Amino acid sequence: MPELVLWDIDHTLMATRGLGGQLWAAAFEQVTGVALRKQADVTGSTERVILRETTRLHDIPYSDELFTRFADALGAQHVQRAAELRERGHALPGAASILTALSDRGIRQSVVTGNVRAAAEVKLAVFGLDSYLSLDDGAYGEDGDERPELLLAALEHTGVEAGSAVFLGDTLADVAGGRAAGVRVVAVATGRTPAADLFAAGASAVLDDLSDTAGALAAIEA
Repeated sequence: MPELVLWDIDHTLMATRGLGGQLWAAAFEQVTGVALRKQADVTGSTERVILRETTRLHDIPYSDELFTRFADALGAQHVQRAAELRERGHALPGAASILTALSDRGIRQSVVTGNVRAAAEVKLAVFGLDSYLSLDDGAYGEDGDERPELLLAALEHTGVEAGSAVFLGDTLADVAGGRAAGVRVVAVATGRTPAADLFAAGASAVLDDLSDTAGALAAIEA
């Protein structure tokens, strides 16, 4: 039985069905004064890395101060359009059930995500998933560039050893990050990465989705 279960958010617990990209573009234009022409690859990346690479594509100087302003703007976009997010997006099948089942077992849960914290909080609240998670124990896009940094930050927040934690995510970056941090990874093939690729990358188990609560529990508790 793990002491701590850490969750990725996008394509693991929920889908925003394109609205996330629109909010990102609006925040980018707000802080840079430049309309978004092309966004850097977002798969498995943190918002800090995505912003840094996207500003490079637009010949805009990057700075930590720019990222701070962008994080504030992106969080505000999510707050302002929360109702639209609720209408267009959805929690993935089984997400609430597995969070409930783990909570009923007394297992501590939080998130490790490339999202900035304000955006993550809105997404989780909109789909009714926040009550199962100790968000202060998590790690967010403000806490580092790569998944290993974020996982290690969450472990430090909680005081849990890596060997007593499980991380669930949907990308190769999630699997690689977990392995680098010494955290067992249960991958969920609900994103863009096929199950076979997630398994080949080193996930200890791969779930097609979270709809089978008993199967997900078995994989997490193995």
